[in-house]
Amino acid sequence: MEEETNGAGGPLLRLTGVRRRYGGVQALRGVDFEVRAGEVHALVGENGAGKSTLIKIISGAEAADAGTVEMAGRVLPGGSTAAAFEAGIATVYQEPQLFGELPVAENIFLGRELRRRGLVDRAAQRRRAVELLRRLGLDPGLADVRVADLPVAQRQLVSIAKAFAHEAKVLILDEPSAILTDREIEVLFDVLRSVRSHGVGVIYISHRLDELTVISDRVTVMRDGTRVATRPTAELTIREIARLMVGHAPAGAAQRRAVPDGPPVLEAAGLSRRGAFRDVSLQVRAGEVVALFGLVGSGTGAIARALYGIDPPDSGTLHVAGREVRPRTPADAVAAGLAMLPGDRKVQGVFASKSIGFNISVGHLPVLSRARVWVDRARERAVASQFIDRIRIKAPGPATPVGTLSGGNQQKVVLARQLVRRPPVLVLEEPTQGVDVGAKDEIHDLVLGLADEGSAVLVVSSDLPEAIRLADRVLVVRGGRIVAEFPHGAAQADVLAAAAGDAGDQTPDQGADQGADQGADQGADQGSDDRGEER
Repeated sequence: MEEETNGAGGPLLRLTGVRRRYGGVQALRGVDFEVRAGEVHALVGENGAGKSTLIKIISGAEAADAGTVEMAGRVLPGGSTAAAFEAGIATVYQEPQLFGELPVAENIFLGRELRRRGLVDRAAQRRRAVELLRRLGLDPGLADVRVADLPVAQRQLVSIAKAFAHEAKVLILDEPSAILTDREIEVLFDVLRSVRSHGVGVIYISHRLDELTVISDRVTVMRDGTRVATRPTAELTIREIARLMVGHAPAGAAQRRAVPDGPPVLEAAGLSRRGAFRDVSLQVRAGEVVALFGLVGSGTGAIARALYGIDPPDSGTLHVAGREVRPRTPADAVAAGLAMLPGDRKVQGVFASKSIGFNISVGHLPVLSRARVWVDRARERAVASQFIDRIRIKAPGPATPVGTLSGGNQQKVVLARQLVRRPPVLVLEEPTQGVDVGAKDEIHDLVLGLADEGSAVLVVSSDLPEAIRLADRVLVVRGGRIVAEFPHGAAQADVLAAAAGDAGDQTPDQGADQGADQGADQGADQGSDDRGEER
């Protein structure tokens, strides 16, 4: 483990030997961590490194199996959010937890109202809110504005003001910049500098590694439930942080046959959607797997939804098998030859109470019905049985309710639905999200097998090892733009550094213009990109 060399001042918050297990998964393995008064301490790591679990324990949302959490030298009881709050620990999540119908002043004091003679003193709350907003360098006029009328960036700042109103000593910010534009991030950083100047310790969690050099004093890197390094930010580069996050080289990319050299089956040129992504161009050939990889808020999910007609682009062109198409709805995309595996199977993919047969056939009723009037149940069962055998869905039969299956088998059912008509283009958004290791390997083999059968496959994934393993080419998305391209088997650290903002890692043919994503609109990409509660 790499240790910092020195540092002045004692810790405000200290964690010692913190361990947490979920069933057979050891999420935290004796983690030590500390925050000093008046510092911004960045906490980084890949999905699954243990950051979220650590934050839950600090905030009292969960109790550690072993180890201690101390605030100003006092050990806090585990699993008590009230005790953590009383000690001065406040958490601001990526999605602000505020009441839209109430004005800012009332939101700031909600649950801990200022009272006079037993009644809520709204005048005092407003005066105090104005003072707080001024103290943080914000417009004091916001005190009277309804939260629902504020842009999301200002809602986050209101959440910070709320934490500050209750004398927060340690402020936890969980991916605060993921859905902000560069201009809004600058305002956020100004507020954090003000918070820091008042002696508050800030834990700053972000996948955008280039931000760390701007706002943080120290960086702690986690990997596989352990703390692998804590160093002054000035001593680290983006590439070094990425190397620490990834650690050893991956076991190796999947072996692939040579990709057929032919015309693209899927070709996008200059696709843009205001506030989500811009000038996106990509090609996928028959038999090829291309990965679209990006960190939280990069815009990958928005691009996938645009290709499938859920949120159509404002400009640009899309061709499938040489024919220009303009899908405005998913039905248009299906008719054009595209199929999409959605990123959130529970919300977008399965009818949990219905059978496997129903879930596979529901998107293909016209071709699985008699006289296009009623469903041919015998044919529905036959198709479902075929896919149960073909992609090894572990279930007694087609009548099995999908809700009784494991996550991996549910994902296979959703994938089977996309394969009924053998579409030439498959868009797979987070194909292995929330499945176990064995199911992940099976799904990876299925994806590669589909490519070997001639499908053009676009994998949209925030799982870097998955992208490296599956893809013949990895396209890196940042700030709503494709900023780099890597070949099959590229080093994880190089890809991660490009996704996190290291402009030096883009391939030469990307060009300086495509790499310059400063000022790009950050996609409101919360459907598939805000995923993965890590452990």
